[in-house]
Amino acid sequence: MDAIYDIITVGGGLGGAALAAAMAEHGARVLVLERENKFKDRVRGEGLLPWGVEEARKLGLYEVLRDRAGGLEVNRVEGRWGSLMLPPRDFTATTPQRTPMLTFFHPEMQETLLAHAAGKGAEVRRGVSVTLVEGGEIPAVTVTQNGHSERIEARLVAGADGRHSMVRQWGGFVRQHDPEMNMVCGVMMENMSVPGDVFQWLVEPEIGAVVVIFPERDLTRAYFIYPHSAPYRLQNQREIGRFVEESGKVAPAEFYAGAKPVGPLASFSGADTWVNHPYRDGVVLIGDAAAASDPTYGQGLQLTLRDVRVLRDHLVANEDWDAAAHAYAREHDWHYGVIHAVDNSMNELLLTPGPDASARRAKAFALIAEDPTRVLDHGFSGPEMPFDETVRQRYLGEV
Repeated sequence: MDAIYDIITVGGGLGGAALAAAMAEHGARVLVLERENKFKDRVRGEGLLPWGVEEARKLGLYEVLRDRAGGLEVNRVEGRWGSLMLPPRDFTATTPQRTPMLTFFHPEMQETLLAHAAGKGAEVRRGVSVTLVEGGEIPAVTVTQNGHSERIEARLVAGADGRHSMVRQWGGFVRQHDPEMNMVCGVMMENMSVPGDVFQWLVEPEIGAVVVIFPERDLTRAYFIYPHSAPYRLQNQREIGRFVEESGKVAPAEFYAGAKPVGPLASFSGADTWVNHPYRDGVVLIGDAAAASDPTYGQGLQLTLRDVRVLRDHLVANEDWDAAAHAYAREHDWHYGVIHAVDNSMNELLLTPGPDASARRAKAFALIAEDPTRVLDHGFSGPEMPFDETVRQRYLGEV
């Protein structure tokens, strides 16, 4: 194959930049195509949970994120599910990885990792529009910049262009999706009255609402998850008052006293979207392009880094990149499949409305209070944690 590049990544966010850095470090000729000249705050994930931290370490990115992207190590999580108080826990003592979580401002993370990829030898082009991706024996990407169009070939094209991926569409992948259930709303705040070293996870099941709070170095990212069926949408700065009011039904109102927004307020659907086997004809999908999980449970960043690490490992180990990418796709389907099933089980217990669901919660919560090991810990500890029908039924209080 006579192509200028080994890999072209369409998208220079977490997945695209991490893959570019990982493969350039192994001698691959990598081109990163990024539409934005400067990354902006768009309400994205900002917390790597312990199993995601472990993936970052395996990719050599942990210190980069902590030391150069303003990362904050957060050791503790506190949670409440209705009347059930979850025992406070120290991530470094209670997860298989023995690591803290790491929080950061998403745009700063993107800029840092893209610069890191360039430092490893990847070529980065910004402000470019990708207009077509073609699969085949020698896949190609057509880009436009400053009125000039160019077709560029590579051994492999990686779609890292997010939940609304065009690479997925051009590649002929069939998008699957869950029914609508949760809306996820987030905003960056200053002067929130919350501990600066605790990840907060608070659920009010009877109204189907969740508050998630990530402390960062100087600011706080606050999320409010509410039912898709709610008669309102929290969108734009004019809804800040409603955001605080609704969040105060789940979290202590004093958390928000004196807090001020310093970024956009936006809501988006939490329904999972995914493709089965995210590789075909020289085009591979990673991150949200391959599988966008429900942000209610914060798995997007770690799933993305797992995709990158698995794909890197197979590409480095096998000269036959077609076979390597197929192997990645099979492994992706497994690790995403576990997280997807766990998240759906969490939704079933915590956020399903109705009297039958309330009765099930009362029984399950009583059993969890007696034995906290019934809680599904995959969101913190990763898809290697045991999960089968018996584990699921035990969590739901059915056995």
